[in-house]
Amino acid sequence: MNRKALHQISYGLYIVTSGADGKFNGQIANSIVQVTSRPATVAVCINKENYTHELIRSSRKFTVSIVTENAPMTFIGLFGFKSGRDTDKLKNTKTQTGATGVPYILDYCLGYIETELEGELDCGSHTIFVGKVVEADLTGDGEPMTYAYYQNVKGGKSPKTAPTFDQDAAPAKPKTSAQRYVCTVCGYVYDPEAGDPDNGIAAGTAFEEIPDTWTCPICGAEKDKFEPEK
Repeated sequence: MNRKALHQISYGLYIVTSGADGKFNGQIANSIVQVTSRPATVAVCINKENYTHELIRSSRKFTVSIVTENAPMTFIGLFGFKSGRDTDKLKNTKTQTGATGVPYILDYCLGYIETELEGELDCGSHTIFVGKVVEADLTGDGEPMTYAYYQNVKGGKSPKTAPTFDQDAAPAKPKTSAQRYVCTVCGYVYDPEAGDPDNGIAAGTAFEEIPDTWTCPICGAEKDKFEPEK
């Protein structure tokens, strides 16, 4: 099978939130589609291992926030590469409670869609949840981020629990002769020639010379989570 054909399918980038009784979580998702118009329904595909999956099952509702192109990678990393079981992702994120009681995201998002669960389909590692739209609105400006923009412009990677993650994909080839290092959590590649200026690491700094207190600029993983790129 030529998996490159699958890579031509278009996706967006969203944050799916769910929960009840003060216990909420959100995660990045790209496999979201509108299913019907009247009544309006949408479907989301969530990995069974994710905390959000557990909350959708228990609360029977979920909300989709539409991420904009100007969202920084640290914001995407918070919702895409950390678990809500040990991180309160909404603590320092600007949100607003919707009609269903599930908060939607205001930071770096241009709109939201609130749903109540109508049905679900078991897909092995994932579940497709279908929700009836009960409220939707625009909350900000900007262009919605596509998954292609996230990968090609932002340099983002697919989390291992994403439907689009390809464990057989060949690793990226080094662009320079300097040894690059890869974050084993999110796939971020540290390039010595580029450094990490936003976090005080000047261009030309070898990985070995980076302070041990430095963390991955995307997911926050510690330095010892990096391995040499092969």
